[in-house]
Amino acid sequence: MPIETRSSASAPRRAVRASLALVVLTAALSASLVPHRAAAQAVAEKDAKPKEEKVPTGETQVPALFTSETPLAITFRTNLRQLRRDKQDEAPWRWASVTYQDSAGKSVEVPLRARTRGIWRLKHCDFPPVRFNFAAKDTKGTIFEGVDKPKIVNFCKDTDPFEQYVLQEAQLYRIYRLLTPVSHRVRVTRLSYVDSANGKRDAERYGIIIEDPDQMANRNLAKVTEVKGAGPSDLEPKEFALAYMFLYLIGNLDFSFSGLHNTELVTTTDGRVLPVVYDFDYSGAVNAPYAVAPPNYNVPNVRTRKFLAPCELAAEFPSAVAKLVEQKEAIYALYRDEVGKLLRPHVVQSTFDYFDDFYEQVRTPQDAERNIFRKCIKR
Repeated sequence: MPIETRSSASAPRRAVRASLALVVLTAALSASLVPHRAAAQAVAEKDAKPKEEKVPTGETQVPALFTSETPLAITFRTNLRQLRRDKQDEAPWRWASVTYQDSAGKSVEVPLRARTRGIWRLKHCDFPPVRFNFAAKDTKGTIFEGVDKPKIVNFCKDTDPFEQYVLQEAQLYRIYRLLTPVSHRVRVTRLSYVDSANGKRDAERYGIIIEDPDQMANRNLAKVTEVKGAGPSDLEPKEFALAYMFLYLIGNLDFSFSGLHNTELVTTTDGRVLPVVYDFDYSGAVNAPYAVAPPNYNVPNVRTRKFLAPCELAAEFPSAVAKLVEQKEAIYALYRDEVGKLLRPHVVQSTFDYFDDFYEQVRTPQDAERNIFRKCIKR
């Protein structure tokens, strides 16, 4: 399983910084040159115009899909047998549609394309994770207007316990949203899976619709940056420390910022590089039966926390903890709202016990220093 890399070689680090510097410079120039582009394009030859990258514009309106926390009932229709067979990387896009009822009770069907995605769950689950691809012309006036290419987390096994793991993961996305806007929005859905080949319903389970990375970046006036090898000196330290502290709270070791494993980097128009984390099914808070701890981290199971933040971020550790303490009541409240009530009581209690352990570790600044901060990774 990929883990956080800790190379100390200076040459690769200089190469990463050069790549990130180029990204930052490009972002800054894109933002500053927008007013001059129209004139430049008017005099340029039509067939000689280079393809320009989109400049982050920010968000003028929240897509309707993400304006409510109420689980959305939708029917997902496609050739399920064909989709399940798509186990390869970069699987082809397949025809599909989703149907839901609008506020007036009218059935609305939206065509789209879908393809499989993922790593472990793609190979081992009864139904793989997928990505939707909506066309703007098809979503206009629907709940999916303004939604582009969201990820869908489906059930791994068609059983009640595995459905609970999906809902637990959804809660972790919602917690991360309480901590920072530089995170993915989600909407819990009640998905009915219908095979277009025979019209039969295959299953009905809760799932998660996850905001597209490019849309998440754009509303933060940023662009996704696909540069591996980034370290503490390359990223905005406050957000970086907060991401590490959140991952410690939920007991997640299945990530790598430098390797872009279950993490993303976004570069803002003002030149900051910010981290984003996702995919939490291997976390201790979910405690899925297939989740195992990385063997070289010397922890017995995924419920055992390990603080992986580099010591270079030590100055930001207290503020990261303060943010989690500040949001404690709001975090626990998520397990009492309409989504949280979908979890079984023993699952909620187990999660509270797990979080309580974290908050006990940071009960005082001295406790936080002794239990967490001193265990940072020295490079």
